[in-house]
Amino acid sequence: MEYITGIEQYNGKGKTAVTLGKFDGLHKGHQKLIEKICSYSNKDCKSVLCAFDMHREALMTKRERREYLDGKIDFLIEYPFTKELREMEAEVFIERILCKKLHASHIVVGSDFAFGYGKRGSIEMLEKFSAKKGYTLDVIEKERYDKAVISSTYIREALSQGDMDLAAALLGYPYAVTGIVQHGRQLGRTLGFPTMNIEPEQEKILPRFGVYACHIKMDGRWYNGVGNVGVKPTVTEEHKRLVEVFVYDYEGDAYGKEITVQFCGFERPETKFSSIDELREQVMQDLSYGKEFFQIHLYS
Repeated sequence: MEYITGIEQYNGKGKTAVTLGKFDGLHKGHQKLIEKICSYSNKDCKSVLCAFDMHREALMTKRERREYLDGKIDFLIEYPFTKELREMEAEVFIERILCKKLHASHIVVGSDFAFGYGKRGSIEMLEKFSAKKGYTLDVIEKERYDKAVISSTYIREALSQGDMDLAAALLGYPYAVTGIVQHGRQLGRTLGFPTMNIEPEQEKILPRFGVYACHIKMDGRWYNGVGNVGVKPTVTEEHKRLVEVFVYDYEGDAYGKEITVQFCGFERPETKFSSIDELREQVMQDLSYGKEFFQIHLYS
């Protein structure tokens, strides 16, 4: 996959199958759009996902999105939502961006897709121009879960409640965060259970602050563990968002390594304890919760 920042950097000359949107979290609805553009992909037609960069919190960081899409599509274009783009008339967007720049032969969008200044651009307008401009239009209906439309908003609501089963059902995979293991206060080591700390990117939406059973990927291998998401109020007043995990059956040095933490099951909300001894006692219960969780739920 070729990764491009800014539509002006795209210099492809051949035909494309294009899908467009915010794609701030690649849920099951987004995956249907991706599958459709890939169905058109061949040596004469490249699959292109054009993601509008809204510069706000997202379910996926740009890096996570690139890693997820790598090997699935031909081009990922991150298109900053600038004043120029926001004020571009819909007809101009079709002519200048879709046709002249991207050479779109197939356009694939969701049923609520709107574009152009004042969101004047619609499915009907795309359909109207299709014959004249020589592209086909596929309008993909919304994916549903238990009769409700799957959306990034729905997933955010699930995360805010710590409902990781629902979030995974809407996404099609467990919600996760990736980061580099940093040096912390080493309090966990002092208490007898050394932990790994990662600081998520600022744009990354985190699930409800609290303790989770976690599945952790490191050095190409998956481990079970338990982790805390939050600001660790018992030991610091910095209010810095951190993900801190204890990994079962791992004794190596993880500092500086990249790990991915999947949040599998919510145990309890983050709590400020009155003493370190009270914290230690609760952490022992958390570790037992994690072990019991993975005895019931198998992850590989």
